[in-house]
Amino acid sequence: MSLLRPDLRRTRPAYPVLLLVAAVLAGCGTDEPVAGPVWDGPSTVATGDQPATPTAPAGSPSGTPAPSGTPSATPDAAALRRVFPVRAGNVAYHPTHSGYPGTDIFADCGEPVVAVTDGTVLEVSRVDRFRKNGPLGPYNGGLSVSLLGDDGVRYYGSHLSAVAPGIEAGARVRSGQQLGEVGRTGNANNVCHLHFGLSPKCTGHDDWWIRRGVVWPAKYLDSWRKKGNRSPVSAVTAWEREHGCPRAPRGSSGAG
Repeated sequence: MSLLRPDLRRTRPAYPVLLLVAAVLAGCGTDEPVAGPVWDGPSTVATGDQPATPTAPAGSPSGTPAPSGTPSATPDAAALRRVFPVRAGNVAYHPTHSGYPGTDIFADCGEPVVAVTDGTVLEVSRVDRFRKNGPLGPYNGGLSVSLLGDDGVRYYGSHLSAVAPGIEAGARVRSGQQLGEVGRTGNANNVCHLHFGLSPKCTGHDDWWIRRGVVWPAKYLDSWRKKGNRSPVSAVTAWEREHGCPRAPRGSSGAG
């Protein structure tokens, strides 16, 4: 059964070059920062301030946990399987993004959005609160899901048309498991696509300006699309080592 809402229509496939033109002309909008979003249905297992502790692989040695919010690879993290976040044949994306590191992955509305790797769901937004004349910033993503991978990296996808049943904060997911469907909620400007971001998990405050993406994803997407397994752990760790967890966005570019 489709997860799409009755009022959402599936668009016809378009050639990648046309999709990239759409990325340049439409993309994600800009805004001024405001107060953080209200996430729907957070569980007691994990919230925006208290992420759940991922289950350690069987046989893993125990030790002192790393500080919250710091990507830290376990001995098995390098072997984690990673997959392309949209399960579709007709997709296109650009290596850059306006305003901040991120990628818009263009595909038909309704195509499955999947977990890049094994991990724990951090945040889920099931309500589109974006309004052109209303609060912006954290609401630009519309329906969205962020996942804390077992590798310590946060994987974020937004503009979804629907979130899959059972995808709630604290839920464990496996690589390739469906999280939702490509859509055009939030400030997607009526263009079906998935905004995709890589970042560390920063705790203690809403951090939409970090969650939307701090490391350019294209080279990792290139690898995963070709069935490779390139890891973003070192890049995300290096970014956090240099910047920490800024408590305010830099500039006024929009959140995807």
